[in-house]
This record gives sequence, C-alpha cells and structure tokens, in this order.
Amino acid sequence: MNTRTQNSFTPLDQGLYAAAFQLLDPDPTPEPAASAALAVSAPVPLTATLSMRLTGPVEKVLTDALAFLDTHGWTRYSLISAEGARCSIGALRAAAGSRNAAYCDAGNLLLDEARCQHGKKWETIPSWNDCHSGAEVRSVWEAAIRRARHLNI
Repeated sequence: MNTRTQNSFTPLDQGLYAAAFQLLDPDPTPEPAASAALAVSAPVPLTATLSMRLTGPVEKVLTDALAFLDTHGWTRYSLISAEGARCSIGALRAAAGSRNAAYCDAGNLLLDEARCQHGKKWETIPSWNDCHSGAEVRSVWEAAIRRARHLNI
C-alpha cells in the first residue's frame, strides 16, 4: 500500500473559482436587497451546515468484523486458526466485543444475506462459512454492510 504522507498543498487560484462559477451559472439572478435590519446575520451553528451520516451499530459491527478478517485472515472449520485467522462468527464476536444487541442483529443480517445469495438451507453462520470460498463469504459480508447502511441500522 502506498500512502502519501507529505503535506504539500498547491496554492489555490481564487480567479479560477470565479471563472468556474461563471461557467456554471452565466446569468445569475440578482438577490433582492436586504433591509438594514436583516443585514446582520445570526451565526449558524456548525452542526446545521454539515450533513453527516452516522453509522448505525449493526453497520459498525459488520464493518469492523470485515476489517478484522482483512487484517487477521479468514478461516474455515474453526473459530480461530493457529495463525489467528477467524471464521465469520469469530470475526463478529471480535468486532462486537460481547454478545449484545448489535452483535445479534449483525449476525441475523449476515445469515439472511447468506441465505439470499446461497439458498435458504443455511441454519447457522458457521455452517454457511465452512461451505463457501473466501470470495463468496466476502461478497455476503459486503452485501450485509450495504444493507445495514441502507437501513441505517
């Protein structure tokens, strides 16, 4: 992985921005003149100007578990391999820290996505995990994360 760590920034040309905005809106409609009473604007809180999406607890557990698998490795047939790799349920447990509500909901969502992609016969995450390739397992993880994000959970 090549990550740039230099903090060299190119100076900005303010005229370039003016030209770009002129191209975007060549004939802007003039704003109506504000009265003197309205000329002083109230400060706008920072939270009102930023639109940030918060990560739900289920999405966080799934994302952290997949990152754990990427870092430590994925395995089949055991919770934790001798090298430290984990199966899907082991990664969920490591990411959640405890068997809390987010852990249970993340596991249910992961198993539901596994059933959507690989058939309804899977009863548990370990049984599904052990019968599929790493690419198939990753595909289910990524789809479960997308679904959690979409549901905002």
